[in-house]
Amino acid sequence: MAGSVKDLKSEDELANVLREGAPVILHFWASWCEASKQMDQVFAHLSTDFPHAHFFRVEAEEQPEISESYSVSAVPYFVFCKDGKTIDTLEGANPSSLANTVAKVAGSTNLEAESAAPASIGMAAGPSVLETVKELAKENGSSKMDNSTPYLSDSLKKHLQQLVNSRPVFLFMKGSPEQPKCGFSRKVIEVLKDEGVEFGSFDILTDNDVREGMKKFSNWPTFPQLFCKGELLGGCDIVIAMHESGELKEVFRDHGVLPVANGAEAPAPLSSEVSGKGGVSGPTGISDDLTARLKGLINSSPIMLFMKGKKDEPKCGFSRKVVDILNQEGLEFGSFDILTDDEVRQGLKVFSNWSSYPQLYIKGELIGGSDIVLEMQKSGELKRVLAEKGIVPRESLEDRLKKLISSSPTMLFLKGTPDSPRCGFSSKVVEALRAEGVSFGSFDILSDDEVRQGLKTFSNWPTYPQLYYKGELVGGCDIVLELHNSGELKSTLSE
Repeated sequence: MAGSVKDLKSEDELANVLREGAPVILHFWASWCEASKQMDQVFAHLSTDFPHAHFFRVEAEEQPEISESYSVSAVPYFVFCKDGKTIDTLEGANPSSLANTVAKVAGSTNLEAESAAPASIGMAAGPSVLETVKELAKENGSSKMDNSTPYLSDSLKKHLQQLVNSRPVFLFMKGSPEQPKCGFSRKVIEVLKDEGVEFGSFDILTDNDVREGMKKFSNWPTFPQLFCKGELLGGCDIVIAMHESGELKEVFRDHGVLPVANGAEAPAPLSSEVSGKGGVSGPTGISDDLTARLKGLINSSPIMLFMKGKKDEPKCGFSRKVVDILNQEGLEFGSFDILTDDEVRQGLKVFSNWSSYPQLYIKGELIGGSDIVLEMQKSGELKRVLAEKGIVPRESLEDRLKKLISSSPTMLFLKGTPDSPRCGFSSKVVEALRAEGVSFGSFDILSDDEVRQGLKTFSNWPTYPQLYYKGELVGGCDIVLELHNSGELKSTLSE
C-alpha cells in the first residue's frame, strides 16, 4: 500500500498509540467489500498529506475484539481519535467526508475549525478511483450485516437454519473443536468444555457461502458465533463474560441444556445474597439502595426491557428476539444494557426471581423472557395485556411514511438539510428546486434510520435523494436534473 498506512495487529498496539495523544484514524475494512478496497486507496493518499497522524487499517473480521469495541456493523467504517479519545466516526464510501474529517482531526488543534480539507479529493486519489467510489457512494458505500438477509438465497437460508437448529448448542468457528484455527474459537471451545455441555460445530473456513451467509443471517460480523436453541448468544467476549458470571450456565439450564456428566442434577438455586451499597436487608437479600434503584429502572418506561446490548444493537439472539417482537407490535419501549452494570445485572436476577436475560416488564410487572414473550405474541396474549394496561402501539411505519410524503405538496427526502446538504446528489437537487423557485418540504433521512431504510422499500427506490409531488415519487437526482435541464421540472411540480 502507498502512504504510511499500517495494519493494526492487536488491541495493545492500538492502546499504546492512543496513549501518545496524537491523531489516530482507523479504517475498518473487509476483503470481500469492494467499497472498502476503493476507499482504502483514498485513505492511503490522505495518510501522506497528514504525516503527523497515525493511519491504521483494521480487518474487521480478523480483529473482532477491536471491531466490537467500536460497534462496527458495516464496512468501510472509519474511527477518528485524538488525545486518546474517539471524537468522530464515518460509515460508508464518502471520500469528501473522509477528507474533511481527517483534516479536522489531523490538520488543526481546533476541532471546530472550518474543514478546509487540504487533501482535496482531486489530490487524494486518481480519477478512476474516485469515479468508482462515487458510484459506490450512491448506495452510501457501506456493506451492512443486517438481519433482513437480502443477499441470501432461499436454499442458503434454509441450510443455515438447519445448521443452527441441528443441535441445542451449536458453534460456528474457525477450525474444529479438536483443532481450532484462531484464538477466539479456542477460547469458546474451552468455555463449552468447562461447562460440560454437548455441542455441534461447523468450520466456516471450509465453506465460504456459510461463512459470508452467517454474517447476514445472524447480523453478527465476526466468528466464532455461539447459538443455543436456535438463538445467537454472541461471540467470544460475550461467551467468556457469561461463563465467568455464571450466566451461561443459567441460560443453558433455562433452555434444558444440562451438563453431560450430571444431566439429571437439579438446577442450583440462585445465591440468596448479592452485595450492594448500604448493606443487605429485606427478604430479597439485596440492599435498600439497590432495590430502590431497580424499582426506578423498571418503572422508568411503561414497557421496559433489560437486555444484553442496546435495542438498536442487541448483543445476543434472545435479546434480539424480544426487540424484534416489540418492534413488530409497534411499541415504544425503554431498555437497559445489563452488560454495562454488573450490580444491576446480578441484583435484578434476585429481585425478579428470574435467572436469565432478557427480562421484559410492562407497567412495572415482570412478563418474562424471550420464550414467554414469543408465546404471548403468537397467542395474542401480548396484545390483550397491553390493551388492559392502556398501552397503545405507535403508528405503523407505512402510515408514518405516507404522512411524511404528504406533509408538503413537494417533498424532498435528502441527506442533511436544504441549507446544509450532506451529499453532492442532495445538494444538486436542492439547487435545482431553488433555481426553479419551487417551495418544498424536506426530511433528513440521516436523522432517522427507520425512515431511511423503510422508504427504500416503500418507494421501491434504493437511493437518496427522493423527490415526491402530491404523494407520488418523481425520482432521484438524475431524473430531477434531467427535468430541470429540459425545462420540465417546474411544470411537473405544478400539474
